[in-house]
Amino acid sequence: MAKSIFRIIMVTFLTAYNVFSQQIVVNKIEPPNWWVGMKQDTLQLMIYGENLSNASVGFNTTDIEIVEVYQVDNSGYLFVDIIISSSLDAGNYQISLTNNNGKAKYDFPIYERESSEGNHQGFDASDVIYLITPDRFVNSDISNDHVEGLIPDYEPGYHLGRHGGDIQGIINKLDYLRELGVTAIWINPLIENNNDISYHGYAATDFYKIDPRFGTNELYKKLVDEAHKRGLKIIYDHVSNHISINHPWIKNLPTPDWINGTIDSHLDAIHHKMALSDIHADSSTIIQLTKGWFTDSMPDLNQENPFLRKYLIQNTIWWIEYSGLDGVREDTYPYVNQRFLSDWAAALLDQYPDINIVGEVWTGVTAFLVNFQKGGYFPRAFDTNLPSVTDFGMRDTFYKYLKGENTLYNVYETLAKDYLYPDPQNLVVFIDNHDVTRAALAAGGNIGKVKIALTLLLTTRGIPQILYGTEIGMEGGEDHGLLRADFPGGFPGDLRDAFYADGRTEKENEIFNFLNRLLNIRKEHEALYDGTLTHFPPVNDVYCYIKYSDSEMIVTVINGADYENTLSFDTIKANLKNQVIAKCLLTGKEFDLTQNMKINLLPQEILILQLGNTTKQH
Repeated sequence: MAKSIFRIIMVTFLTAYNVFSQQIVVNKIEPPNWWVGMKQDTLQLMIYGENLSNASVGFNTTDIEIVEVYQVDNSGYLFVDIIISSSLDAGNYQISLTNNNGKAKYDFPIYERESSEGNHQGFDASDVIYLITPDRFVNSDISNDHVEGLIPDYEPGYHLGRHGGDIQGIINKLDYLRELGVTAIWINPLIENNNDISYHGYAATDFYKIDPRFGTNELYKKLVDEAHKRGLKIIYDHVSNHISINHPWIKNLPTPDWINGTIDSHLDAIHHKMALSDIHADSSTIIQLTKGWFTDSMPDLNQENPFLRKYLIQNTIWWIEYSGLDGVREDTYPYVNQRFLSDWAAALLDQYPDINIVGEVWTGVTAFLVNFQKGGYFPRAFDTNLPSVTDFGMRDTFYKYLKGENTLYNVYETLAKDYLYPDPQNLVVFIDNHDVTRAALAAGGNIGKVKIALTLLLTTRGIPQILYGTEIGMEGGEDHGLLRADFPGGFPGDLRDAFYADGRTEKENEIFNFLNRLLNIRKEHEALYDGTLTHFPPVNDVYCYIKYSDSEMIVTVINGADYENTLSFDTIKANLKNQVIAKCLLTGKEFDLTQNMKINLLPQEILILQLGNTTKQH
């Protein structure tokens, strides 16, 4: 009798357990919300949960229409296309899922869109971008240096460890950046990276969440708002190419083809980016370029998967709308499926026509680089729709100049190739960034060369970008962890604070003051950032070029030699019209061109000469 009762109890328990264990469960929906009045009113929800197979889906309002429910083999995921009516009131709505395993409900908020005034501004040649690696800039909130539930990698003394920089630190230095003279800030990725080496941000484990060691989603939005109040723009660093091996997807792939290959069997990435424009390229080379993994710890996403394509597009739009971002920098651009990126860029620009998008195309060969900017002159099956690319061609020229491997004539040669670009003024131009050797290290401490490179960067063409710490001549090191060194004064225990003049060395103040003056000159003179460029072949390493606007003409003269030199204005006098007085905007010194058509130049001297109201002679 006792055994029979026990059996009955066990059967009842197991039956109840099985029923309970098979209950339909919704754990998360992405995107986590949307907005009324978006151009993109058709949305695809990615639903995470348990026992979602064969679920019917509904909302508690008829103004959210279920268009289609997509079942996949993995019962832990469901994809649902919905249309949000323009007449829908903002509010917290509820989605319900029902199948033979029961019913589950989940909240899905629909918000009113904020005023677009001051948001989504874009960036262009009138801007100067300041690049920040957030973990290495300023640590203003030590309470989030350690976060429970995340892999502990806070090691301030280790070059590949997390050092504690955060979003609050950036907010606290916005006034510093405004006074320095930059107008836009590009921040390396801030979304969650729950990894052993997480500081750099390029291995996501959650696409919709700011890493708690940097702050919160709300704090990021505050950063954008505070930047806009100060006339500064924010550029979002986005990665479509890869994720972290620790991303929850990897343990439970939504579909078998969500990533390229598998953990145990995948291609290794190659770096022959020219294959994308090479008419003789072997198809296997392109496949390995776009489907290979950077490292075993960074699975390569398959953007040919239709659900992932929509996910990545919606995710970027979500961040722009949520925070009011002004532009996007897309990482590792050539390694991503190119048709996807074309659609991705088109979708962003359709929703936000004023933003700008720059793709990281790491090649210094102009002939290859030009093929990525939209409206290219060279035939391809489809347009990239990418407005801007990173000008690694000019960067490599700067680097070799700083290293002493070439002269200013090579700068002249690089600019002479601008006819290949659809829009050279919309290139992002830089001397250094978070991936390549810092300017001061390349120059071997030669301040004169660093000043010349900064002058060329800010007075020729394109959208200049400056790496954090370049304003004080930080040298870093060749290793990425050393290159991305801490900004002195940004961290508890620092012995000095280089954000202030009395915390800098004499050398640091010399570079800072020069760059600060140069940035403000650029901001004040339209000819420098939006003028027409005419340049002349350097003679004896003296480079001269003119920038014209409707109201002024500015002549920049650079002596790249480490000895005294002479510039004769005879070469360019036909362009000077009837100008007689030239004023150097850097020093205030005036030159009477009626008295002397030659200027003596000190070693590595820089002159930025303003000549009054004039227009270009044809």
